[in-house]
Amino acid sequence: MSSDPWGRVDETGTVYVRTAEGEKVVGSWQAGTPEEALAYFERKYEGLVVEIGLLEKRVRTTDLSAKDATAAIEHIRQQVDEHHAVGDLAALATRLDKLVETVDSRREERKAQKAKQTDEARSAKEKLVTEAEELAQSEQWRSAGERLRALVDTWKGLPRLDRKSDDELWHRFSHARSAFSKRRKAHFASLDAQREDARKAKERLVAEAESLSNSTDWGNTAARYRELMAEWKAAGRAQREHEDDLWNRFRGAQDVFFAARGEVFAERDAEQTENLKLKEDLATEAEKLVPVTDLKAARAAFRSLNERWEAIGHVPRDARPKVEGRMHTVERAIQEAEETEWRRTNPEARARAAGLTGQLQDAVEKLRKQIDAARAAGNDAKADKLSRELEGRQALLDQALKGLEEFGG
Repeated sequence: MSSDPWGRVDETGTVYVRTAEGEKVVGSWQAGTPEEALAYFERKYEGLVVEIGLLEKRVRTTDLSAKDATAAIEHIRQQVDEHHAVGDLAALATRLDKLVETVDSRREERKAQKAKQTDEARSAKEKLVTEAEELAQSEQWRSAGERLRALVDTWKGLPRLDRKSDDELWHRFSHARSAFSKRRKAHFASLDAQREDARKAKERLVAEAESLSNSTDWGNTAARYRELMAEWKAAGRAQREHEDDLWNRFRGAQDVFFAARGEVFAERDAEQTENLKLKEDLATEAEKLVPVTDLKAARAAFRSLNERWEAIGHVPRDARPKVEGRMHTVERAIQEAEETEWRRTNPEARARAAGLTGQLQDAVEKLRKQIDAARAAGNDAKADKLSRELEGRQALLDQALKGLEEFGG
């Protein structure tokens, strides 16, 4: 019989292991000595020690799941419980118990971590849904569309929640994207319709502009082109592939007209500039007739100058008031000379002037006498009133005497 601190072999070859509950049969050994039997079952014990050590390391240093760790522990525990090894089996059981505690602790940690990750994922997805629902109302079609696509990528990178919660949030998220897509599609459909209407309107404007390009009705046509430009701006933009071509045709038609008008106006301006020089020379010649010394000769000379003036034609609009004003000044001077001569040589007018002057002289003399009488009677108020009336009559008399002088005294 052979033995060691943890086991023994009896005379029949039965191997025992010592435990706190007493000896337990490990197995039977008939192939050799008792020492060899103990050594064999001790190696089995060492194998369990190594296996437990490796499992402890895996639990500490790897992401071994709690389920797999528990299965491995139970497998080793079964071997320990079956007493097929010689050694301190209680120590192995203790290590397995501690390992169970570690695995349970890790399980709780992972559960808490998973719960935290789930809460964070829920919060993140709720924020994505909220932002998507806000973007669904946006009219920033390009930027909002790009942002929604980015939100989808972010969503795909987040952990799934429980099926019910995940489906509810995804339904809201998907609905927001669909609502935005529907609004964007409707917007661009409307925009396409507007651009098609603009294209048709601009086609009509181009046709009219091209029909007017050879017109020589400069004023009315230029005014119509201004109206067409206002209508063009009000029509809005056509499709990109049509807009530039329509504009080039529209602008080209205007260019043809305004280039032709420019050439005609340039010729007209040159002619009117020459006309202005001729009229300025006539105005200078007319101004030599003033002051009028020989009315008959001045009248004849001005009539001749005016006939030449009318034959010359138009001058530049901005120069017209000045040069015409010079001729009008001479014309007024001759007219005033004619009026003076007429008054001087008209017997009836002279007689009327003389009669008026005599009447005023009589009235002035009468007032003076009345004033003297009032003063003598001590009636100063009446005298002052008559004096004021006298001043008015005297002014009229002075004017009448001056007019009478124009008739030759």
